Amino acid sequence: MNRTSRIWRSAGIASAVSTLLLLAGFVYAVSDIAHPSAEAGAKAVAPSGMEQAVKAGVWDVTSIGDSLAKGTGDDTGSGFARRTVDLLNKEGATSKLVNNLGINGLTTEELLPMLEDPGVKYALQHAGIILLSIGGNDLFNGTETLTTGEQVPTQAEIDAAIDQSSAKFGQVVAQIKKINVQALLVYVGLYNPFSDLEGMRDIGNDAVARWNAMAMKTLGDYDGTLVVPTYDLFTNNSSRYLSSDHFHPNGDGYQAIAERMVQGIAR
Repeated sequence: MNRTSRIWRSAGIASAVSTLLLLAGFVYAVSDIAHPSAEAGAKAVAPSGMEQAVKAGVWDVTSIGDSLAKGTGDDTGSGFARRTVDLLNKEGATSKLVNNLGINGLTTEELLPMLEDPGVKYALQHAGIILLSIGGNDLFNGTETLTTGEQVPTQAEIDAAIDQSSAKFGQVVAQIKKINVQALLVYVGLYNPFSDLEGMRDIGNDAVARWNAMAMKTLGDYDGTLVVPTYDLFTNNSSRYLSSDHFHPNGDGYQAIAERMVQGIAR
């Protein structure tokens, strides 16, 4: 079960857990008075990996994937990776961006062999949070011609791209979780940057919806995952959140994504 699903489960069992904790605390207090421990300051064994990081609020962050992971389009160069770290620290965490492995134009097929690189593996192995953005270039290849209307992909081309890249996406997620099963893997869902272009609105919306549903299902098979929706942020807000290239977010767009990320991470 992924992190998103656990949020819904937690409310249902909160009261039962609270009752058990109160009872356990009472029993422990009585026992401690009757039989004091040799080391008054002794603590229970601390949880490891991701659970320990959540409890301590310590996050080493690595961003990987395409140009959104890199932060292209943001005049400050921060992107959602740096902005997420800054927001986590404002929330009281101790977080730092250790690596940004984003590459302009990267596709799922091109990301797969990167995950075999020793340096990339090392970066992912030592991360508490892994921010992943991939898939936009698989669906919207050749953005220059799309924005001018010179080339609009057919439904058949979109279908083929989704079918082919979905399998690659599943392999990417599996490999990242194999490299670091303890890290929280945060995936940035896709948006349609062409929602204001009549020729690309319906095709793009359908493609993005199908891709995001696939990504949610894929990540749902793993613990320690979070899918951050972005589709609604950019729909009818292209002038506010997109950079001048009409594809990448601007600073405000990346800030909106980062705020969504922190909302999910901090729960």
